[in-house]
Amino acid sequence: MQQAYINSGILETYVLGCASEKEAEEVLYMAEQYPEIMDALRQLEDDMEVIAANMAINPPPHVWPKVERKIEDLIRHRPLEPALYRETTESYRKAHTDGSHIIAIEGESTHMRVHKVWRWVFLGVFILGKIFLAFAIYYFVQSMRSEREIEKLQNQIEQLKR
Repeated sequence: MQQAYINSGILETYVLGCASEKEAEEVLYMAEQYPEIMDALRQLEDDMEVIAANMAINPPPHVWPKVERKIEDLIRHRPLEPALYRETTESYRKAHTDGSHIIAIEGESTHMRVHKVWRWVFLGVFILGKIFLAFAIYYFVQSMRSEREIEKLQNQIEQLKR
């Protein structure tokens, strides 16, 4: 039974993080109950680490000092808690003294902001669309008039042939 469970693919799903909550609980329960499943799970995790290590691409040597400086700047110059949420958190803590760790987040606006350059691009596309629509209507009307004239001329030719 344990070997069939191991071969089912559920362990791979769990290790890759694709398992549902119910499946994850089942895998953990089965690993607790059966040492073979626990060993297979550990071996699979080790294999995934080896694969990830072998496929890793090292960044250029000049990148790490830049990242390190940015992290140090963030640690030195930024408060631990964003100012926008600090007030919300403090008011929530005052209202709820049960020790829960929930932070209430409220958005200030329901509108999406667009960079000014894109506004002009959208406006240009809108105007061009209207111009192309006007040309399409104009040429459609001209085409219909031409078809009517052709029909009239064909009728006149047929009358002259008789």
